[in-house]
Amino acid sequence: MVLKARHKRFALIAVGLLLLGSAVTLVLNALNSNMAFFYTPTQVSQGEVPKETNFRVGGLVEMGSIKRGDDGLTVNFVVTDTAKTVPVVYKGVLPDLFKEGKGAVVQGKIGADGIFTASEVLAKHDENYMPPEAAEALKRAQGHQQEQSKTLVLPKS
Repeated sequence: MVLKARHKRFALIAVGLLLLGSAVTLVLNALNSNMAFFYTPTQVSQGEVPKETNFRVGGLVEMGSIKRGDDGLTVNFVVTDTAKTVPVVYKGVLPDLFKEGKGAVVQGKIGADGIFTASEVLAKHDENYMPPEAAEALKRAQGHQQEQSKTLVLPKS
């Protein structure tokens, strides 16, 4: 059976659209599986985070919270946005700039016990830098703390 030129063009267009659709689907699937959303410790404590999915938590490493395990690789610490805290456990080599009181972003999953198991730890790269998401989270948390600390004083009548 011989196809007319119009039918050949239609078949070529259909195959091209099918290939393009498949490529777009593969790319979107790969992006979706590698995407990690950012959350603050306040959002984590309020349960606004996805379960059994990688995400990022950022803020400051709480002073006095870094505890190293006997194996030399396991590290426990706490990330805070000054309002709430998230306990983190990480097994691996920490970045050189990772310190208490400094900004950090950790990526991983939260366990049923409320402990965040990090697969990656990112620390700020110089004295004046903090990841934009972490800086914004700290500002929001400080604003939230200030709102809660305000008390209404009524004049005496």
